[in-house]
Amino acid sequence: MAARTVSNFSGKPIAILVRGTPETDLNALLQQSLFIQSVIAILALVIDVGLVILLGRAIAYPVKLLQKTTQEFSAGNLQERAEIIANDEIGDLATSFNYMADELAQREQTIQQQMQELQDTLQKLKDKQTQLIQTEKMSSLGQMVAGIAHEINNPINFIAGNINYLQEYITILLDILQKYQQEYTQPPLSIQETLEDIDMDFLAEDLQNINHSMQIGSERIIQLVKSLRNFSRLDESEYKEVNLHEGIDSTLLILSHKLKKQKVCIQVIKEYGDLPLLKCYSSQINQVFMNILSNAIDALQERSTEDSLFTPQITICTDQVESEWVAIHINDNGVGIKTEVHSKLFDPFFTTKPIGKGTGLGLSISYQIVVEQHGGKLACYSEAGKGTKFVIELPIK
Repeated sequence: MAARTVSNFSGKPIAILVRGTPETDLNALLQQSLFIQSVIAILALVIDVGLVILLGRAIAYPVKLLQKTTQEFSAGNLQERAEIIANDEIGDLATSFNYMADELAQREQTIQQQMQELQDTLQKLKDKQTQLIQTEKMSSLGQMVAGIAHEINNPINFIAGNINYLQEYITILLDILQKYQQEYTQPPLSIQETLEDIDMDFLAEDLQNINHSMQIGSERIIQLVKSLRNFSRLDESEYKEVNLHEGIDSTLLILSHKLKKQKVCIQVIKEYGDLPLLKCYSSQINQVFMNILSNAIDALQERSTEDSLFTPQITICTDQVESEWVAIHINDNGVGIKTEVHSKLFDPFFTTKPIGKGTGLGLSISYQIVVEQHGGKLACYSEAGKGTKFVIELPIK
């Protein structure tokens, strides 16, 4: 052993006995001490990093989730909710956020419902306004038609009532004239010259033809007046049993000028079934016939201008369905309607006609009359280039 002297903190020498070891052993001890200290420092660093990671997962990660949820919610995704990870302050914050989100989503839903109700109410008001305007127009038209029919009715009845007497008098006069010719075969020269100038045989024959033409014309005017009165129905109760075939015929008679306006007259084929009297608002049902038939005529006119060999045709079929409904089918072989606009046909102000040729109210008003006022059905089946078919179904009771 060897004795070494070292000084303490006070400067006094202290004797320390040290076993005799080589210098290399001392260096090994020092290196071992440094290694242990390094290991301890690394372990401390690992522990610090682990604590940081754990704290990050416990605090930073929930905060990021809450931030992301808030951004999604503010972007409009009202169904987004925060995930509650722990029952700490951040968990309480997430719970509060979810409660607030539920309240806002519920209020948003309420606002959307109120907006939809307002839009529906506004649309109903627009439809009602449109219907009132159209009804007022049809009422004014009906009053005018009824007034014209009444004014025409009196003089035409006077004419028609006297045509029979005129025919009788013409027959008598021609009979007397014939007897004079038989008795006086050689009349005076002045009478012979007059007879040669006027061609008595032609005059007698043409006089009969004129009278017959007047009779046919007066009968047609009487029928037209009757159709006008049936169409307006102002002299009858508003809701009553009517013959639908009379309403269709009256409408066709009123539209006869449009039916004959084509280069080739539109053929109207009637296939009437045995229908019972139907209780309805007759003037409004006639308005539906007018709207649909007018559209059919317009479609046929458009196709006639494109195809000179085209034969325009309208077919009207009626029948009774299962003793509870009557059905009226109105078909035309016009230009047809594109499939993509079928869903808009009965919308107010929608029209497939060129600007200035259609108001877009006819089919909308017809739908309201048939479906809403009479509890019936109105459907359209069409394909571009292959014509159009409207089906009107009305309940008998």
